[in-house]
Amino acid sequence: MLTVREGNYAIMGVTQKENKVYITFECEKEEQCRVVLLNRQTKKKETIEVSDEFVLGSLRSIEIEGIDMKDYDYYFEINGQKIIDPYSRKIVGREKWNNSARRKRSYEVFSSVDNSSFDWKKDRQPEIPKEKMVMYKLHVRGFSMDTKKEYAGTFLAIKDKISYLKNLGITTVEFMPVYEFEEMKISSVNMAKLPDYVKWTNKPDDVIVEPKKEKKNLGVNYWGYVPGNYFAVKSSYAKKADDASNEFKELIYELHKNNMECIMEMFFEGDLNHNLILESLKYWVREFHVDGFHLLGNNLPIPAIAQNVMLSRTKIFYDNIPGNILDNQKKYKHLYLYKDEYLYQARKILNHINGDMGEFINQQKKQNANYGFVNYVASNNGFTLADVFMYNDRHNEANGENNSDGNAWNFSNNCGYEGLSQKKYIRFMRQKQWRNALVMLFLAQGVPLILSGDEIQNSQKGNNNAYCQDNSIGWVNWRNNKMQAKDIEFVKDIIDFRKKHPIISNPTPYYFNDCLSKGMPDVSFHGESAWVTGIDKQMMAMGELYYGEYDVDGKKESIYVAYNFFSGVSSLALPTLPGDKQWHLVMDTSSEKTPFLKEQVKLKNQQKIMINAQSIKILIGR
Repeated sequence: MLTVREGNYAIMGVTQKENKVYITFECEKEEQCRVVLLNRQTKKKETIEVSDEFVLGSLRSIEIEGIDMKDYDYYFEINGQKIIDPYSRKIVGREKWNNSARRKRSYEVFSSVDNSSFDWKKDRQPEIPKEKMVMYKLHVRGFSMDTKKEYAGTFLAIKDKISYLKNLGITTVEFMPVYEFEEMKISSVNMAKLPDYVKWTNKPDDVIVEPKKEKKNLGVNYWGYVPGNYFAVKSSYAKKADDASNEFKELIYELHKNNMECIMEMFFEGDLNHNLILESLKYWVREFHVDGFHLLGNNLPIPAIAQNVMLSRTKIFYDNIPGNILDNQKKYKHLYLYKDEYLYQARKILNHINGDMGEFINQQKKQNANYGFVNYVASNNGFTLADVFMYNDRHNEANGENNSDGNAWNFSNNCGYEGLSQKKYIRFMRQKQWRNALVMLFLAQGVPLILSGDEIQNSQKGNNNAYCQDNSIGWVNWRNNKMQAKDIEFVKDIIDFRKKHPIISNPTPYYFNDCLSKGMPDVSFHGESAWVTGIDKQMMAMGELYYGEYDVDGKKESIYVAYNFFSGVSSLALPTLPGDKQWHLVMDTSSEKTPFLKEQVKLKNQQKIMINAQSIKILIGR
């Protein structure tokens, strides 16, 4: 017979201390509440009534003596309804990804207790400053399924790729949801239906047709943007499901050993209890040493999260943080605005769709001393970077929603042919545009982010909403051919260039004048004539000069970036450098074989530079 007493209302969920178990959960005083224990060995259920004498506010809490929870799974029963503990540290029943057995009515999922332990040794979080960050967003399965290793689709596969990411130049890895969520039974959007009393008969002059009956898509919610169990690691992402917690911790530990950060993407529904949201974030920081969170969802308690003292050195990324919160942080600046405003301006000007040079320059120079900005040209919610230049329109038929899902406006350009093409000039144009996009991104002042696979021009065949594509469409295709190796080398070169020239990623805004009386403005702009005083939004070519005397690393090298978005050759003026310094060419995106020169080449003409159609050049003044 179990002894039941009043518990500890301060600790949510189920915790064990020696031979005592404390169980605390939400249940109104007027409701019927039970805890149901399931013995793992005997499969027998034991039901514990939780009377209203153990109530504080809307909480019920009990202490049970003489039980070891490692022998039990559990759930709550409130007014006869089965409830999985939202604070559960472990979920039993989803150990196998997309397990068809879960479609059976008899299949059940339960809460459980995580009894694992992990030695963090002397682990320290890197706390990489924003000006040195390079972010890489990945999906655990999507990033690693196209491998022959036995642990494809798991944390171990990601751990195995840490050296690749570090060699690429990545400092910060953002993981799409890795907490427990139910990926099964994702239905398509219901098509419009006619009222039962109406019988459709087509007429010759009809301009509309009867809506087609849409088949249900019984695929998976591959991405995981659904309500989740926010305190439990997704067991199907582990090689050994029962050890998922430790496998994720080991991955984070190895990232930290390599001076790399772990950012978790967290999707919360708008009506979720704010206390649960806050406690879950604190839990991942406390127990898993997570470095930050990219928060998704509406009506989130952003002020409470930003001001929480336990999270004050945890990076918080969100698309809408109030200005008074952004400007009033503690000494460690940990808040970042993460939204797609850079994406649209970059694509518009690259693809000649209402491009605006003024807006583009604003995005390139977007910075704040108190908080950071995340920039990207492609993310999972839309085309991959390669598809931006391969498709004009979305091709989401495989999602089973009549190609009506996903963003209809992508500001993309297929370069003359929809989809894969063998024509040399089309392939060259796409390759050049891909290089242009990456150069723009890594020369922007904010934090650059690339989507996994974009460094090898991974395609999703025009699908811009691959939320249910757990297959070759949604997976990164690691072909490991010569073309991919060349692409990877280019990405490494542009990241390395950014890191070696910190004047590009200056952590505070530029003044665009000679505020320190060094002879030239810190940043200036140049057209056909030097020293452009105003940027006309219709300009299609622009030179941007970072004056070397403002360089914080002591190199004192000036950098000139020549942007040409015009479909023909453009000419830009080059300002005269002080002393005996001269301009040298470093990179040209129109060069198919060697965009980054192995050795810098001194320009013969030091007054102006010619830039090929729709291409970018980088010059160094030394």
